Amino acid sequence: MKKTLSHIDKSGAARMVDVTEKKVTQREAIAQARITMKPETLAMIVDGTHAKGDVLAVSRIAGIQAAKKTSDLIPLCHPLMLTSVKVELNPLPDMNQFLVIARCKLAGQTGVEMEALTAASVAALTLYDMCKAVDKGIIISEVKLLEKTGGKSGEWRAK
Repeated sequence: MKKTLSHIDKSGAARMVDVTEKKVTQREAIAQARITMKPETLAMIVDGTHAKGDVLAVSRIAGIQAAKKTSDLIPLCHPLMLTSVKVELNPLPDMNQFLVIARCKLAGQTGVEMEALTAASVAALTLYDMCKAVDKGIIISEVKLLEKTGGKSGEWRAK
């Protein structure tokens, strides 16, 4: 069976998918981003000594706001009534990294993968923005979906 792109119509034009007839189901998606930096930068963030304040709190809030605004940023995404958005920034000192984990949930007719990916990405970008003055070499990597549940396609987990 050949898969087709759901956001392209038969003539090749972009379109928003019609979810009117889809069942409302519980849906959840979890995404991640990795942020690699100098050990001194990581320590500054963890110790809370950065001159700009609580980098982790600001990044977490930015990720939550971004999830809520996904349809404003990505043209063919549906505006969603998210019931939960959680963003964690976990230090991995042995790797000079933070691991961002974003979880989005709702009861709805379409998935929340894009919202979780957007939350993880913007949380990482915000951390970069707050720390670029002390470490311009910060690397954001491995932005990816880890898992999704609900909907017609059911469960999916990254390998």
